[in-house]
This record gives sequence, C-alpha cells and structure tokens, in this order.
Amino acid sequence: MDWTNKNILVTGGTGSFGKKFVAVMMEKYHPQRLIVYSRDELKQHEMRTGGFDHPNLRYFIGDVRDLPRLRRAFNGVDIVVHAAALKQVPACEYNPMEAVKTNILGSSNVVDAALDAGVEKVLALSTDKAVNPINLYGATKLAAEKLMVQSNAYAGGMKTRFSCVRYGNVVGSRGSVVPLFIKQREVGEVTLTDERMTRFWISLDQGVDFVIRCIEEMQGGEVFVPKIPSMKMTDLAKAIAPNARIRVIGIRPGEKLHEVLISNDEARTTVELADMYVVQPAAALWFGHHWSELGKPLPDGYHYASDNNTVWLSLEEIQKMVASKTLDSEEDLV
Repeated sequence: MDWTNKNILVTGGTGSFGKKFVAVMMEKYHPQRLIVYSRDELKQHEMRTGGFDHPNLRYFIGDVRDLPRLRRAFNGVDIVVHAAALKQVPACEYNPMEAVKTNILGSSNVVDAALDAGVEKVLALSTDKAVNPINLYGATKLAAEKLMVQSNAYAGGMKTRFSCVRYGNVVGSRGSVVPLFIKQREVGEVTLTDERMTRFWISLDQGVDFVIRCIEEMQGGEVFVPKIPSMKMTDLAKAIAPNARIRVIGIRPGEKLHEVLISNDEARTTVELADMYVVQPAAALWFGHHWSELGKPLPDGYHYASDNNTVWLSLEEIQKMVASKTLDSEEDLV
C-alpha cells in the first residue's frame, strides 16, 4: 500500500496507542494527512507541543458519541483506526451506561460516519477481554467487534470495509499494572490478586506494527489476532520489584485468572498463519474468507488462552521488555 496519498484518522489519537501510531506513521509512512480525533483539548495541546507538530498533522476535538462531528471529521478520509474507548474495568462497572455510550454507540457512529463519507477501510482495536466476557468492559468490546464485522453487510456494493484487531495487555501502557508495580516497589510491597494469574503481553511497538499490517491486508469482516507470548503475573512482579514482598489481595469482580484470545466456537472459522490467527466472519458476507487459502484450519476444540500458550516470557525477557518501554500511568490501551 502506498501510504503517501492516504488520509488517515485515528480516534482516541492522544492515548498510548494513538501517539505511538502517529509517531510511526509520520516517521516511516508519510501519509498525506493524519487526523488526531479525541475529546481532550489539553492532551491534544500537550501532544502538539511535545513534538507532534507536523504540516500533515491535524487535530480534531470531538467525541465518538457525536455523529455529526464524526461525519465532518471523516470528510475526505481514506482509513480510520478506531482506538477510542472507555477501558478501565472498575470505571466501566461503576458507570455502565457511559461505557455503552462510548464503546458500543460510539462504534456504531464510527460505522455510520465511515459509510456516509465513503471511507475505504476501518480497523477497530479490540481486546482479549471481549472473548467470553465477564465484565461490562469486555461485553461492550464484544458488541463493538460484532458491530464492526457485521456492518460489512451495509457496505454491499460500496468500498467501505470494516475489520478488527484483538490482542492482550500492552506493556507499560497508561493505566496498566506495570506503572502500578513500579510505584509499589518504592514501599517494598507489591499486590497481586491471585498468584495463578496469567496474561497475554505485547509491546506498544508490536501492536502498532500489527495494526498497520492488518490495514494493508484486510478484506473486511476479519478479526486479526497476533501470536504473542504469555507471562505469569508473579514473574512480572518479580521482574519489576525483585526485593519487594508480594501480598495476595484476592481476585477482583470482573477479573479472570486467564485471558482468552480465541474461543472454542470461534476456532471453527479461524485460520492459522505463521505469526497470527484470522477469525473469518461466520456469516455469509461477500468478503473476508480468502484466508482459508493462505493458512490452515485449527483443530477441533482449540482455544487460544494465556495459560495454554506455547510461548512464555522468561524473567529476563520480562525485565528487558519492561525496561525498554516509556511508562505513563493515566490510561490503559486495551
């Protein structure tokens, strides 16, 4: 794909993913125009004055809940990366309708605005918590995924296509457990909810590179899942605070022991490639099924979970991974 003649918009563009995506696009791909769409004027100001000031960059203040504003922002846009969401599990549990308005209705608005504006490709960011969800955040992200995939039926003879990427926790992203452990090691005690807990982990750079690749290869209707390593939360605590005491505080409401990226039922329509899985649309859409020719089907009953993964990060690998990341503590990516 020739990115130099593309106009790109990223919702939630001032978040962890958005900033890294903008940096990579401007450094390596040089799009014709890149629009940062978000609702926080202060974050946009800090982003612009913090080095993200380029003639091809635009900053739009707006909320994904605001369909007319989205329509205005999407005018002339070729590619949309939908990263805006309410992501903190406790906040979503306490403010359920706000999570629904942003994560579900906001995604619906993105679909409508993209169709109305003739956007070519929309790629939405999802999370492992959308698979077999047990909390409201996961449920809203599952609904957002379904909205994106099934909205390809509305595209019909139009050029607009919708797909999703789904991956696990991002090391060092804002609001993740890494900054929390770093703060806790100063007092000599790290809190874990359960010593058996495992998680999928991916770096921010890997996440951005994967999204760019999926934009280039998407046909519409797919959910792309990268093959990423797992880690034990006890190892993460030891890597960050080796001299701190670990205190187990009990699993929290809406929290899983292990996360899942592909469920048993999804495996029936999933194709495995060398470095990723592609969940093809189960419904009879017109596109998104050619991946069967490029990969192999999954065995019956297969599921991809953080505790049955074949690739695990060692203590040393976790230490290197954490040390190489810029840490911020305000908001999570996924």
